Amino acid sequence: MLRLTWVQPEDLLGHEVRQARQDGREPSAVEARWRAAGGAEAPSRAGASVDRASRYLRQLAEDLLDELADLPSRLYEPTDLAQIKALCPEWPSYGCGPVGAGRAVPRAPDGARRSGTLPAPVSEPTRPQPPPARAYHAAWLGRAVGCLLGKPVEKLPLHAIRQLAAATGNWPLNHYFTAHGVPAELLLAHPWNRRSAPTSLVENIDGMPEDDDLNYPLLNVLLLQGHGRDFTTGDVARLWLDELPAGRTFTAERIAYRNLLSGVEPPRTARHRNPFREWIGALIRADVHGWTNPGDPAAAAEQAHRDATLTHTANGVYAAMFTAAVVATAATGTHDVHACLRSGRAVVPPRSRLARAIDHAIELARTQADFDTVVDELHATHAATHHWVHAIPNTALIAAALTHADGDFTGSVSRAVSGGWDTDSNGATAGSVAGLLAGDPDALPERWTNPLKNRLATSVAGFDGTGFDTLAHLTHLEATRP
Repeated sequence: MLRLTWVQPEDLLGHEVRQARQDGREPSAVEARWRAAGGAEAPSRAGASVDRASRYLRQLAEDLLDELADLPSRLYEPTDLAQIKALCPEWPSYGCGPVGAGRAVPRAPDGARRSGTLPAPVSEPTRPQPPPARAYHAAWLGRAVGCLLGKPVEKLPLHAIRQLAAATGNWPLNHYFTAHGVPAELLLAHPWNRRSAPTSLVENIDGMPEDDDLNYPLLNVLLLQGHGRDFTTGDVARLWLDELPAGRTFTAERIAYRNLLSGVEPPRTARHRNPFREWIGALIRADVHGWTNPGDPAAAAEQAHRDATLTHTANGVYAAMFTAAVVATAATGTHDVHACLRSGRAVVPPRSRLARAIDHAIELARTQADFDTVVDELHATHAATHHWVHAIPNTALIAAALTHADGDFTGSVSRAVSGGWDTDSNGATAGSVAGLLAGDPDALPERWTNPLKNRLATSVAGFDGTGFDTLAHLTHLEATRP
């Protein structure tokens, strides 16, 4: 029996009930109808329930998903870019988009024109020079290293990650996971991620295996090659249909893909029966938008917004914008990680749930010497109410890891993965930022980079087997494009 994850209505309903409670809607009446009809809760870890629902339950789930989407919210967390910017008093002043694209030069008052006292002409800001290709090489490697470190323990609970690492003397984390030396009873209780263990335990690594955390940056390189910085959300959708296998999508991306095939157009693709619209998927697509807008966090955030709104709303979009702005600031090579995080925070509406979570995480990381204490507090705050793939706790954890490690590469990826939740995605984003701050692939420890063998596996056509040095060159070309 085929139980396809992340799309079956009877599996989506429970997730939408939880999403409704988080974003200020009251789902109790709908939830009661679902329970009375025999509907089950959402799957706790994977994306599909074990048993097939009746035709009646499936139809009821579809109807209730639509009812839940129409419930009013008591929160004001807009997805519209103009509204987001209006809520951000510290929105970055430089770079409201690509240089020369839509930046108005103020008109002189009529009186000044008549008197001949015209003001000095307003010059267009000069786009900062991007870092050398070697910095992008370090960023790509960092993204791969962090992803690979987190892959074997994805979906595992926090205590299992700690026990598996400690069993081999690798706690605090300082190297890739290994099965050598782990007691059999511990592996029986907490098996490695089934799909990842054959390629991502240190004894099995032979180049970088395929992962969606690397597929999306590849797709965004293709997006910029084909459409430049002025791409639209529709361009993203068409690229996915042309280049991204449906089976390589998950959560919100899979729902949006299905919606596209059903004739639903963006941005409704992000909302229609999509309870994952505030999860982490848009965040993991944001790095390239930051890499190619060095020193312009506003432009990076706006690009990330156009990408993210295909699949996400509100805090799911804010998380992508935050990441893009952090990366754009790191790409200057002149700011420390704390300045980068402040740039990211400036594009997140201050009263949003994500802003509060980031602020809390950074304050914890600043005041607690032991990162395990930081992680325990974050889990106490978020774990009971948020799925392990939700953008809010994961973004908070990334911010805490980067802050606590002070931008150090090993410290950043190790802390991000050791905090649990979406381990490979968190490690990838932390590694991208920390690699970019390191500025050179030779600055990254060889124990992390040598197993990658400068080779990436992917199902994105034309990229399978590509080296990270080549990807850095392609990214540098897009960053230098006028």
